[in-house]
Amino acid sequence: MAEELKFIDTHHHLWDLEKLEYAWLTEEDPEETEVLGDYAKIRKTYSVTDLLNDFSGSNVVKSVHLQANYSGPDNVEETKWISELADSHGFPHGIIAFTDLMSDDAEEELDRHCEYSRMRGVRTFYTGEQLLENNFNKGLKALEDRNLIYDLHSLKDDMEHALTMANNNPNLQIILGHAGLPLERSKEYFNEWKKSLEILAKPDNVAIKISGLGMADHIWDTISIKDWVLSCIEVFGVDRCMFGTNWPVDSLYSSYRELIDSYKEVISEFSEEEKISLFSANAEKYYKL
Repeated sequence: MAEELKFIDTHHHLWDLEKLEYAWLTEEDPEETEVLGDYAKIRKTYSVTDLLNDFSGSNVVKSVHLQANYSGPDNVEETKWISELADSHGFPHGIIAFTDLMSDDAEEELDRHCEYSRMRGVRTFYTGEQLLENNFNKGLKALEDRNLIYDLHSLKDDMEHALTMANNNPNLQIILGHAGLPLERSKEYFNEWKKSLEILAKPDNVAIKISGLGMADHIWDTISIKDWVLSCIEVFGVDRCMFGTNWPVDSLYSSYRELIDSYKEVISEFSEEEKISLFSANAEKYYKL
């Protein structure tokens, strides 16, 4: 199984610091953040060639690019650049872009994103009560009208509001990123986090992406992530889960191959059909790849 299982990476980034603006990667002094730690190692261009080299040995067949906190004047510039890379290198296959869904020109910007065939949706960083604001829900309706995904970035304390948002937009596909971004590794936190997932898992239009677990567990191993991975699958079910890597951010904490092999080990007792669903089929379905 380990060698033949095809993988679709549903969450990675690319950036070229010579071409586009990314303030968090180019500010004069790299900050040691509470979540990432010292990220000096990734404060350099990460090209599609670098990505394909990291994919080596993991049988990656497709991938989805997530907006990387571009800070330039036009968000569509990142989508255009990623599309050009995909045309020349074959990766990535889907693009989750950034548009401020509360902005007055959100619809016009979405239409410009959609000029690129790999455009699949939007990720923003609105949380809590912001998820219920009228302007935000107008933006969500604009996504639905264009058959786009909302890639949700929410923590455990946001899930009640996220549930209401999902129920208010039943025809919008929502994908919770980074397993709900669990930021601590205590038993108490784990229990609260799992309960929060159970809240958001109620609507059928929400799926979950298991990724980014290294950001709060910088010395993780297969054993330390196992319960977190299995809980996502238990709560959402095999058919609403998929894997991502958060590369190259999570390269701060492991190699690509180590992460994929750990995912494989965690689900080693699953059926072949379930493994395929988790590693590629669900990603292909939800991200329309």
